[in-house]
Amino acid sequence: MRDVDEGRSEYDARVSQRALLVEDDARLSTLLVEYLGGHGVDVDVAVDGKTGLAKLGSATYDVVLLDLGLPDGDGLDVCRRIRATSRVPLLMITARGDEADRIVGLELGADDYLAKPFSPRELLARIRAVLRRAAPEAIAESIRIGGLALDIPARRVRLDDRDVELTGLEFDLLLALARRAGRVVPRESMMELAGRGENVGERTVDVHVAKLRAKLGDDAKSPKLLRTVRGVGYQLVKDGP
Repeated sequence: MRDVDEGRSEYDARVSQRALLVEDDARLSTLLVEYLGGHGVDVDVAVDGKTGLAKLGSATYDVVLLDLGLPDGDGLDVCRRIRATSRVPLLMITARGDEADRIVGLELGADDYLAKPFSPRELLARIRAVLRRAAPEAIAESIRIGGLALDIPARRVRLDDRDVELTGLEFDLLLALARRAGRVVPRESMMELAGRGENVGERTVDVHVAKLRAKLGDDAKSPKLLRTVRGVGYQLVKDGP
């Protein structure tokens, strides 16, 4: 773990947030409990997936910090089971840096992904970011583009009066495009504009945009809503479908 400064900010004076850390590394857990607790995030620790799911089912948490390498199974399966019943903000932390794991984790509904080794300060920043995105008061607005409507506080999407079920990342990518409707958004900027800090390849963005396009019912060969600008990025058509 890298050294971090121990300064407190005005943010830390707010009411404490409550996090569930699912991690079997006792040394890391102790460090994070101490550091995050000193910065307004009270942490409960579960040493395996079974305990984590039990804690999540019996208490309310503002964010889940989930390790992929757990002694009783794969953290991706735990993520899948959490997302089957809850939309609690979820941040994966892991020593597994393979891009395929990042893609699967984000597709399952993880809100962010942080690879070890990381500094507690960076983790705190990621926690604050996912909590801001999840807070209903963070953005009190809606966007309508033709038949496409985004209810941002509720994180709800409707197209031609039907609900469109999106993962957290898909919603954030669509929102980034909707806020820039009519403009081409560079592929390499998509994750940052969506409020994500993942260091992922452009192919990862392509995969998620393809899934988003499919859920919107947009023909990839002749898109009317979400266009690909070859060699540059993507554009949400301003007039909508």
